[in-house]
Amino acid sequence: MSAKTQERSPNAPQRLKPQKPAAGDGTAEAVPLTKRRESDGNRVQSGFVDLAEKFLAMMREERGASEHTLRAYRREVRGFADFLAETMGEGGEIKRVEHTHIRAYMAVLFDRGLTKASVARALAAVRSWFKWLARSGFVEANPALLVSTPKLPKHLPRVPGIEELNRVMNSLQGSGIRAQGPEGGATPRSSLETHVSEARRGAPGLEADGEVAAWPARDRVIFELLYGAGIRNSELCGLDVVSVLWNDDAIRVFGKGRKERLVPLGDEAAAAIRAYLPERQAKLEAAGKAKLVHAGPLMMNLRARGDCRLTTRSVGRIVKQVAMSRGLAADVHPHTLRHAFGTHMLEEGADLRAIQEMLGHERLSTTQRYTQLTVGQVQRVYDETHPRAR
Repeated sequence: MSAKTQERSPNAPQRLKPQKPAAGDGTAEAVPLTKRRESDGNRVQSGFVDLAEKFLAMMREERGASEHTLRAYRREVRGFADFLAETMGEGGEIKRVEHTHIRAYMAVLFDRGLTKASVARALAAVRSWFKWLARSGFVEANPALLVSTPKLPKHLPRVPGIEELNRVMNSLQGSGIRAQGPEGGATPRSSLETHVSEARRGAPGLEADGEVAAWPARDRVIFELLYGAGIRNSELCGLDVVSVLWNDDAIRVFGKGRKERLVPLGDEAAAAIRAYLPERQAKLEAAGKAKLVHAGPLMMNLRARGDCRLTTRSVGRIVKQVAMSRGLAADVHPHTLRHAFGTHMLEEGADLRAIQEMLGHERLSTTQRYTQLTVGQVQRVYDETHPRAR
């Protein structure tokens, strides 16, 4: 629905215009809700915003939503709550919200230059909010169900081939730093010695956060778990040492909504972790944090800062740096390796349900994206199986 159509429709919500006070009447000028402040600096709360906060509290306490998920929902739901307060007034009631208000809000988002994907994400958050409002008795029905999602272009995730990733993984096994010996020749030097000395002197050439491809043993574990186990970036950073179940050849992962699942731990990933743990222990002890050796985060940052846990942003930088240095595309990121895990498993004949379980997908339809073969794969199948192709 266009903005002009909304102006002509009698049901379209009208944006309230601030009214200037008459001279000397002592009335404060109307200001958009997002800019109003209490005298003590606290944000003015409307009924819409209060309900938005209750919804977010439910997601945090009952669903166990991650901080990343909460930030995304807070941005979208609070944005719509502020819009309702501005258009309907602070005295507006949530039960009077109609689908036309939601369409009007989507038009505002498009006017701001947001993409279809961003608007669709905002609509999904609003739908979830009103679904909870309906279940909680605040509204009789969910008006967001009457609003169509913007049609998004379909595209398959681009993933490196099996041989490409095998080459990268093999190169990480032999990554090490060599120093000049007394006779000028190359002398082997342990990666732990190298990185401890680099950390002390500032390691020229490293990024500002000091994490980009700076610790080969740890970086190998990152690739082995993202590609070898197919876990998410957030799941990787959330692993603790006790998450590795050596007797079961598995790792315990907490996915979206804190849902627990066990993921097989392959031989190569296990070997990478065993090679990394002594270096991790030495760094923690040198930083005076020996108590984290057996109970702390599995993936630690280079300089043992804070709680020593590596961040998802640092993992993204590490993956991109390593991938580009090994000749992969510049758009490779941690989720690319997860996509590659699912795609390559399916290509090698794995059952779709098994892949769904390992990836932690709630719906099989999410996993089915890997069944959409590329043109090259279709051509190969034809060449190998059709009698007229040979």
